[in-house]
Amino acid sequence: QVQLVESGGGLVQAGGFLRLSCVASGRTFSNYLMGWFRQAPGKEREFVATINYSGASTYYADSVKGRFTISRDNAKGTVYLQMNSLKPEDTAIYCCAARQTRSTDVYYARPTSYDYWGQGTQVTVSS
Repeated sequence: QVQLVESGGGLVQAGGFLRLSCVASGRTFSNYLMGWFRQAPGKEREFVATINYSGASTYYADSVKGRFTISRDNAKGTVYLQMNSLKPEDTAIYCCAARQTRSTDVYYARPTSYDYWGQGTQVTVSS
């Protein structure tokens, strides 16, 4: 079992930035690919970014490419999402997720591909 706890959300003006963190516990963090997803009110869960077990490979949704950066610190069991140039349409609950794999493949954009989920942290971007 893996427990995931997100933090770092909040209210920010358009054009601003936030850094989300997701701390994992329970199993060897470096055995897991990590992903970030988001869900806005009335919408389906949306893929944001993934990072492979070593941090060498990343993958982003087109909507955030060039603005968001995913990274990880395996020693700390933590994955990060740096979000710059935020837009009102980025408003959502952001959740991290874990998939047990040491593959270099990072193209896991479907929520059903993941084994564990955090509860999420709210990000609100005002115009």
